[in-house]
Amino acid sequence: VQLQASGGGLVQAGGSLRLSCAASGRTFRSYAMGWFRQAPGEEREFVSVIKWNVGSTAYADSVKGRFTISRDIAKNTVYLEMNSLRPEDTAVYSCAARTLRSGILDFKSLSGASAYDYWGQGTLVTVSS
Repeated sequence: VQLQASGGGLVQAGGSLRLSCAASGRTFRSYAMGWFRQAPGEEREFVSVIKWNVGSTAYADSVKGRFTISRDIAKNTVYLEMNSLRPEDTAVYSCAARTLRSGILDFKSLSGASAYDYWGQGTLVTVSS
């Protein structure tokens, strides 16, 4: 299974970007897909997650109201629409997937990186002030 993230770039504060993460390879049934980010010198942190079948979502407090996660089931792709970007949003953003076989978790557990089975490479988002 490969997760391919794209859509990062350089944007001014207040601007918007849309990240995509497409899953390919061996067929798997996703339970949830999430986005994490890691700023230089910082720990990786949870951004958002979507439960694949029901479409329910959760967000970190720092992005709530500005970021929107969505998915296209037919394309096996998860998106992260980022609006009102701030310099502190600058980070490498990575997508991750938890398979259905790994079992059901609540949103609190899904905010931890260890909940995920597959990870994509990161895409860099840089927000200038």
